[in-house]
Amino acid sequence: MVSQIISCLAQPSSLFCISDRRSLILPKTYNRDGLIRFSRGFASRGLSTVNRRKWRSACIFNSGKDTGGEEKGGSSEWAILERWEVPWEWQTVSLTSLACGLSFILTGLTEMAVIPFLGIDVEKLSLDDKAEILFLDQGLTTAVVLAVIFTVAKTFEPLPRDILRYDLKEPFNLKKGWLVWGGIGLVGAVGAIALTGTALSLFRTETPEREVDSLMKLLPLIGSSNISTLSLVGITGILAPLLEETVFRGFFMVSLTKWVSTPVAITISSAAFALAHFTPGEFPQLFVLGSVLGLSYAQTRNLITPMLIHGFWNSGVILLLTFLQVQGYDIKELLQATN
Repeated sequence: MVSQIISCLAQPSSLFCISDRRSLILPKTYNRDGLIRFSRGFASRGLSTVNRRKWRSACIFNSGKDTGGEEKGGSSEWAILERWEVPWEWQTVSLTSLACGLSFILTGLTEMAVIPFLGIDVEKLSLDDKAEILFLDQGLTTAVVLAVIFTVAKTFEPLPRDILRYDLKEPFNLKKGWLVWGGIGLVGAVGAIALTGTALSLFRTETPEREVDSLMKLLPLIGSSNISTLSLVGITGILAPLLEETVFRGFFMVSLTKWVSTPVAITISSAAFALAHFTPGEFPQLFVLGSVLGLSYAQTRNLITPMLIHGFWNSGVILLLTFLQVQGYDIKELLQATN
């Protein structure tokens, strides 16, 4: 039973990865054309003026400026199908994605060059020191990559309010609450990944060797001390979700909705998310996790939601492995046996 749990939970836990319409919250005062368009959109439903006002007050983002853009999701009442109002073009998406990738790589290379220059011998460091360095490494990488994205986004201000949005308000809102949908997404991710792992195991003719992913590299630190555990939880539960969700969901997935539907954008960004972990054997589970994260973000338009799911998933794996380590299990052997 323990092996099955580990197999389901541990596999997707790699940590280091790396025309236009404005979104519209209908104002209280409308111009004549806008009022006519709105009235026509609901006249067929026989709604009263009071009901129309109630609907307007609860209107979701990206409602669109004109009725001619229904193919971009302007008339859908399902938030999860709505497309974002993206102010930049494909050149910006391409160059920003390239800049994020180069920033990720160059930050790592710079750190590798600076550490020996400072007289630090990584091989001689204690496990706690290594854990702290990993935390600083992830923190610096996160700061550099996010600086690239927000520097680019700043040139397009004012942005639609549902782009690059981190909002802790209304956590229990049934329609878009980040805590409600974070919980739904987490349960969905656990179930979907478990089913994916089970399905894959039925088609395997032999047991493959486990890939050397970031989780395997972290095994010596897991359960070694409280400092190491806190550092790993900080990396996996806060920094990695902040970086990855901003890049893959907040920027890349949102940008894609300028040209494709939201479900297609979720699919493409989930594939990119899985490929960025450089563990081909874990692609199916990572793709499923990315899809759940994308769906939760599309529903709430709030990056806190996928960050919450991602953070609990990653840190949950670390804490579970720490618990098993403390109980005397050989977690390396368990992971290799259940791959």
